[in-house]
Amino acid sequence: MAEAVLTVDQLRVAFSGRSIVHGVTFELQPGRVLGIIGESGSGKSATCLSMLGLLQRATVEGSVQLAGQELIGLNAAQLRQIRGRKIGMIFQNPASFFNPIATIEQQFTETLRSHQSLTQTDAQSSALHHLSTVGLSEPERVLRQYPFQLSGGMLQRVMIAIALSLKPQVLIADEPTTALDVITQMQILRLIQQLQQQTNCAVLLVTHDLGVIAQMADDVVVMWNGELVEQTSVNQLFDQPQHAYTRSLLAARLTPRLGEKR
Repeated sequence: MAEAVLTVDQLRVAFSGRSIVHGVTFELQPGRVLGIIGESGSGKSATCLSMLGLLQRATVEGSVQLAGQELIGLNAAQLRQIRGRKIGMIFQNPASFFNPIATIEQQFTETLRSHQSLTQTDAQSSALHHLSTVGLSEPERVLRQYPFQLSGGMLQRVMIAIALSLKPQVLIADEPTTALDVITQMQILRLIQQLQQQTNCAVLLVTHDLGVIAQMADDVVVMWNGELVEQTSVNQLFDQPQHAYTRSLLAARLTPRLGEKR
């Protein structure tokens, strides 16, 4: 197995002295998808956001290393160089990610130019290319529009295009199909999978949907009450779950398994 690109060791997150993530440890290899599952409030999103310094007023301890570089303790300016350029993130609510009074072009090209030495013309060409890559028709029209003029599925595609345009080593997808219809969900998941395979980036996929995990993940960690209670391959998760909480999750699912055997 390839050397880990992201190593999380004994990560702890607390607000006002109250611990919400307790000693989480895992590794992520290039070209693989690691799923994080658990019920709402189990600490999945808090784990991911804390790694990038996106939890305000939180106390974060432990170690998060990206290709050997320690992220815990970096200042805001240093983290801004990591976010997007080395670690991309797809948020669960794309509407909250975008500035409602700026066009998609303004936001896309600004992101590109803040991390790369590009002229405005080159940044616009790159944005058009990546919008086409994620399956958006008429990318020129999309660039001219404001976020409120696009559907949730289109905004999610724009966010994926922005995230992957910087060729990150790690892509964090935090509930990327929340509030999308079933058809759009499948399109978004297929898109993430295809682009991940093309770029060989590592993907950290946060979800409570076991069908998504079965379809997408290579390996899985299970979180409960802020703790990592099980870590295994996706096939082992469904065939021989070890922890009682994992077995409860599997027993509670309402949809059939998709693609468990690969």
